[in-house]
Amino acid sequence: MTRDRAILRIHFHHGGNEDLYHQLLTVLDGISPRWQAQPPTAADHDVTGALKYFDRHPRDLAQLIALRAAALYGTQTTIGGGNSILIAAMAADATPPGRITIVDPTPDAISAFLNPRPVHALPGIGPATATLLTRHGLHTIGALADTPLLTLQRLLGKTTGREIAARARGHDPRPVTPGSAPASRTARCDFPYDELDPLQHRRALLALAEELGADLRHTHDAAGTLTLDVRYADRSHTTRTRTLPEATNHSAALTHAAHHIYDSLGLQRARVRTISLRASALRPAATTHHQLLLDASDDKARQLEKAADAARARFGPDAVFPASLAPAP
Repeated sequence: MTRDRAILRIHFHHGGNEDLYHQLLTVLDGISPRWQAQPPTAADHDVTGALKYFDRHPRDLAQLIALRAAALYGTQTTIGGGNSILIAAMAADATPPGRITIVDPTPDAISAFLNPRPVHALPGIGPATATLLTRHGLHTIGALADTPLLTLQRLLGKTTGREIAARARGHDPRPVTPGSAPASRTARCDFPYDELDPLQHRRALLALAEELGADLRHTHDAAGTLTLDVRYADRSHTTRTRTLPEATNHSAALTHAAHHIYDSLGLQRARVRTISLRASALRPAATTHHQLLLDASDDKARQLEKAADAARARFGPDAVFPASLAPAP
């Protein structure tokens, strides 16, 4: 495990404003140019070199980032830090909004931070895997770290078992790869309370896919990948990305993909707080090709979509929407 690295995970609370998110990323350049965007709200920042330059502790640099984001853009931040992307991300997820948590790079400090946490808090463990592990008596990350590798590989498979075992001990060699934020569009739904109903989750996904599709068609873009991020009441989250069969801005295709990703999570009475849907790998829609189908309903749906877009352009974004999104009488 590398002890001399210093990584920060910054969450910007920008209210879903994508333009503001790109501006906030420039704040990181004033500390170190080694940052990697994690849309729609976060970024990983390697401040290893900046520690000596500023002669400061990682917490001091985190406070400086928070101060500049607030002073320049009026935006609150939540920041976690450690000697790897894994530790920094988990520290940020475990931190109350507007606060900072830095995990010291010593083995004892890392174990003290990881061991008491539930298995579902470890990145890479979704609800289905967490259920499997707890069914075998593995409720905490510390229990995972103490489990023999061969036992985990029998439960999870050879590759997954090895990765989970390494992460449970805090090992994560991934570098922060500098680069600008990729072009993307994001739609987000914040539930007013912890939502357990899968039907409401799927209803939210439909609304988000409709919003993304209309936005992409307005800018004449098509998405090559779709990312679903589900955040739970305990501030943990699950993120899944899928490459679409063909780049599209068709709302029905985006909805189908979103529901497919959601189904793959295997959620059972999950207390969901926020659902975000991000379209990325954007390209001009004119350069994409749509696979023609013998089913005439697909062509009809696209014609109706054009008519709905025209109505929204004239009468506002809420002029037309799917019947299933209509408020209850």
